[in-house]
Amino acid sequence: MASEYQAAAPSRTEEGAAPAKLAAGQTAEARARARRSRRYRRDMRWSPYAFIAPFFAFFAAFGLFPLLYTGWASLHRVELTAPTEMEWVGLRNFSRLLDDQFFWNALQNTVTIGLLSTVPQLLMALGIAHLLNYRLRGSMFFRVAALTPYATSVAAATLVFVLLFGRDYGMINWALGLVGWDGVDWQNGTWTSKLAVSAIVIWRWTGYNALIYLAAMQSIPADLYESAALDGASRWQQFVHVTLPSLRPTILFTCVVSTIGAMQLFGEPLLFNGSAGASGGAGHQFQTLGLYLYEQGWVNLHLGRASAIAWTMFLILLLIGAVNWLIARRLRKSEGASA
Repeated sequence: MASEYQAAAPSRTEEGAAPAKLAAGQTAEARARARRSRRYRRDMRWSPYAFIAPFFAFFAAFGLFPLLYTGWASLHRVELTAPTEMEWVGLRNFSRLLDDQFFWNALQNTVTIGLLSTVPQLLMALGIAHLLNYRLRGSMFFRVAALTPYATSVAAATLVFVLLFGRDYGMINWALGLVGWDGVDWQNGTWTSKLAVSAIVIWRWTGYNALIYLAAMQSIPADLYESAALDGASRWQQFVHVTLPSLRPTILFTCVVSTIGAMQLFGEPLLFNGSAGASGGAGHQFQTLGLYLYEQGWVNLHLGRASAIAWTMFLILLLIGAVNWLIARRLRKSEGASA
């Protein structure tokens, strides 16, 4: 019996081994939890950088490097036929622009076309957004229709407008003839060519800006309109005293974006008179800064001068951004003071 009891009873070695195995298992599990915790902390810390790394890699390759290289090339005399042969000239390419009448003509044309296209465009977009803000039958159809010109190719839209503004067989001159007016040479006129190019820009971007205004209008609290209606304000008074003040940041944003787009205008004037190429007409009457840059770099092959024009445009855009920041800051201060 004693031998059977001794055989059935665990030995002291076995009794001590069980807690040791349990402690070892708990230690291994704790180490595994610690490793998982460290991996989780590293993942939470570095994963966001990994997600945005492709953007910065592409931006460095196709945005930052061309910008810096263009700035370096603007300080040299370099031809597109031999881009590696550079001769240091300092700010000579920039100083030449001050005496270049074609540069000032392009800058004047850019500002003129920008004003002729931006002001009517934003006013029309504001009116369209105001109409779409009310409940209309088929409102989704009208919203899609307003965005359709923006989705249209620049080349396709410009070529259609070239046919419309044709001197001999254009539909617009045909319509003018119906009311007894003589036909207009839209492409060769000084102001008529600018008006025609501006019409293309207006047609393409009005609907886009209208949807931006519409999104901003729908975020305005309905209580403001109800309070204005209780005070006896008409629809027009509500638009002037409620809608417009609430849209001031959005209007400022669209003004800045439209100004930047006008400064970079290229496709519409290039295709409006294809036979003229990058000269913007026989008398450079609608040559923009984008066209002048293209003419200097890819037609005349003066890469250094084209780089100086590009950096001048960049500095002008920075100035526009600074003005936007100052105006936005003043608006925020005025809103804070009124609150």
